[in-house]
Amino acid sequence: MPKTLRDHPLRHVLSAELHARPYARLVAPLRATHLAMQSGEGAAEADRAQVAALCAHFDVPPPGQSENHLTVDLGPLHLKWERHTEFSTYTFFQPAETDGQGSAPFARRALDVLPQDWLRRVPGEMIAGIHFEMEGRQRPQRGPDELNRLFRGDNYAGSLVSGGAAVAWTDFAIHDDGFGRILIQDRRLGARQGGRLVQRLLEIETYRMMALLALPVAWKLSARLTDGRERLTDINGRMTAIGGLEDERRLLAELTGLSAEIEEVAAPAVYRFGAARAYYDLVQRRVAELREERIEGQQTIGEFLERRLAPAMRTCEATGQRLERLSIRVSRASELLRTRVDIQLEAQNSDLLRSMDRRARLQLRLQQTVEGLSVAAISYYLVGLVSYAAKGAKAAGLVLDVDLVTGLSIPVVVGAVGLGVLRLRRHIEKSEERPQG
Repeated sequence: MPKTLRDHPLRHVLSAELHARPYARLVAPLRATHLAMQSGEGAAEADRAQVAALCAHFDVPPPGQSENHLTVDLGPLHLKWERHTEFSTYTFFQPAETDGQGSAPFARRALDVLPQDWLRRVPGEMIAGIHFEMEGRQRPQRGPDELNRLFRGDNYAGSLVSGGAAVAWTDFAIHDDGFGRILIQDRRLGARQGGRLVQRLLEIETYRMMALLALPVAWKLSARLTDGRERLTDINGRMTAIGGLEDERRLLAELTGLSAEIEEVAAPAVYRFGAARAYYDLVQRRVAELREERIEGQQTIGEFLERRLAPAMRTCEATGQRLERLSIRVSRASELLRTRVDIQLEAQNSDLLRSMDRRARLQLRLQQTVEGLSVAAISYYLVGLVSYAAKGAKAAGLVLDVDLVTGLSIPVVVGAVGLGVLRLRRHIEKSEERPQG
């Protein structure tokens, strides 16, 4: 590459992403055990450490610190580990001819080769567990009686897959050993084609179970939604008979409590329903990639899932829509009630302002009356002082008419006092209008 061109720092990482998690090369006869362990979104490090411990047991290199997948040959087994958002999958492949019992599907398990103490320490809880058998081309196709024994009766699905290159059967059931079963008979599968087929079938079972995690949430939520709807209907009915502001506040408190309860259950439910939609979409994509062809008289894997999984997903979707509609209705009722409360408060505030205005006018009149009385009282005392001064001057020998001086001083004193009081009031008013600080 020319030195004048600089690579984006993520170029190689993003390019390698298309080649990550390649399909295994699988050739019949073989057996496999697939585990899907739901360990949560924050358990990637614990899952990676568990895989590293298994690699150390078989003396092979562990996954890197930031790797979320690993394909490695352990000797007696071949491991494919993948870390997903909230779960990890561990798939162990083993050639079936190593035990000499290739004619007996599910008689032995790839899981039996693993250290039991390692199995006990695998993080998380098993959401999907499958034993898988791929029979060679020389094996004649199994009849209904054999399939009934392998799959607990005739409630199983099967079809030609990969354009007729193989036949696949499964019953999507948990057997007495705690695992499901998938049986494939190879007709003309290539190694890569066999790996893709096995991966799709295992992912169908894993994503099916992950999608169904939303169904118990929907069952539990349905009763709470019914109760919430009835409570909202009762509150809406009482809104038409509100007697006063206290009744409105009481109803608003009830609506707020109902809204809080809905939000409490909505957050985890919305996440679970969203994840279910994504997983269900993956299931449908993987079923389409099987390219099924019908076996006469046998239901296909796609038909089996459509009849049983689709109603469960529709239940989850309908419950999610009910939750959303109830949340919207509660929000609208709360807004309406808050509007009524605001109107009542505005009316009360208007009455309070009018009352304050009347009081202010009354106080102004009282103030003016007090000011007039104050002018009269101060003038009375000042005129008295003028009278005393005039009498003193007359006693000192000045020729004065005390009564005349006193009478003439009255308008002067009253005018001076009134002017002084007026100037004082204006000074106080200007001080109050001046900005503080």
